[in-house]
Amino acid sequence: MKLTVVGTGYVGLVAGTCFAEYGNRVHCVDIDEKKIARLKQGQMPIYEPGLAEMVVRNHERGRLLFTTNLEEAVHDSSICFIAVGTPDGGDGRPDLRGVLGVAEAIGRAMNSYKVIVNKSTVPVGTAETVTEAVARHAAHEFDVVSNPEFLREGRAIGDFMQPERVIIGAGSRRAATIMQELYGPFVEESPTERILLMSVKSAELAKYACNAFLAMKISFANEIANLCDALGANYLDVRRGLATDSRIGHKFLNAGVGYGGSCFPKDVRALVQIAADQGQNTPLISEVENTNDRQKLRILDILSKHYGGDQKLKGMRFAVWGLAFKAGTDDMRDAPSIVVVNRLLELGANIQASDPIASETAREHFRDRITYTDMYGALNECDALIILTEWPAYLEPDFALIKERLKEPVVFDGRNIYRRHVIERQGFTYYGIGTNAVGGDEL
Repeated sequence: MKLTVVGTGYVGLVAGTCFAEYGNRVHCVDIDEKKIARLKQGQMPIYEPGLAEMVVRNHERGRLLFTTNLEEAVHDSSICFIAVGTPDGGDGRPDLRGVLGVAEAIGRAMNSYKVIVNKSTVPVGTAETVTEAVARHAAHEFDVVSNPEFLREGRAIGDFMQPERVIIGAGSRRAATIMQELYGPFVEESPTERILLMSVKSAELAKYACNAFLAMKISFANEIANLCDALGANYLDVRRGLATDSRIGHKFLNAGVGYGGSCFPKDVRALVQIAADQGQNTPLISEVENTNDRQKLRILDILSKHYGGDQKLKGMRFAVWGLAFKAGTDDMRDAPSIVVVNRLLELGANIQASDPIASETAREHFRDRITYTDMYGALNECDALIILTEWPAYLEPDFALIKERLKEPVVFDGRNIYRRHVIERQGFTYYGIGTNAVGGDEL
């Protein structure tokens, strides 16, 4: 099939590349000429494992095209995806100016029937607004479909190529059939079970509902972990009790310094505002973000208590391992590290930081206020190590070298990547999240 994907950000580039991998001819369109030029040369604007190789391969084979010419791309396509950003407009509502601008441009460029697909995360009712925007300029028939993405950064290729489900919100059988044909190769083993057809509004809401629920699960886990510290219980044991209940499951139960990224924070805020616009009160969902904001400060509370108060942190030097909001990405959007590092800097502390991928994107937030180095170099002459991202490189480090380079062998583990009994036997003072009761993790 012939497709156009407008927007070469995270969603658009991954989607366009994966569609091309299955033999479709895909035009990836962006207004940024420099970005398009770099993509033609195989230079990626984002970090995602496996993406660069797939982009280069499909571009060389002529299946993946990069252009700034939207009109030409639309002429050559039967399906047009809108995958531009929908940032927080400042009041929780997503800013839809990019989406509507693309919709109008597609309407002006149409030369035949098109399926226009909202891939961006948009509020319920946006498809109707997009339909109006296209109709003001279009001289041909079209349908607007909602097809939300469920990609996890760091695992996006696998998520797209082998989706758990594909949600298609369509108002016409014609559009639904075309979308089923497009996604058929991705769900060959069980298409009827994994392609979920529904109304457009239901599809739009499903994306927000999924992200808000997962965010709520993380916030719940963190609140229970904090309670464990207060009561002398161990969250690692409590988590096992939770995870082995089939009604709950094991995913998204890790306690830590809170969630970040491009989806959960923005989508939770948007869902609360969507409900408020309908006169609906959502106290449970509203509190999810508040809990997460507090959790980003939790590791600082533990650190301050260890050293005898915030005023004691002035002039101290801390090593920080991990700046990205999660492992497997260079994404710094709403990363807990931003809150933790900025607060330490405000208190007069010095930071030496390491991240395998995100050091460059982190510079946009911290500039030259912190030192960027490798994971072991970050330890030199530091008073303690703070872990904020669960990168695999940190899981089995040289503990002897850590102990040698730190002034004092103290570790504040914001991701619970170590076990207390293992690290304490090597002479470290250790603090986790919900794991600060002695002895519980040895059972």
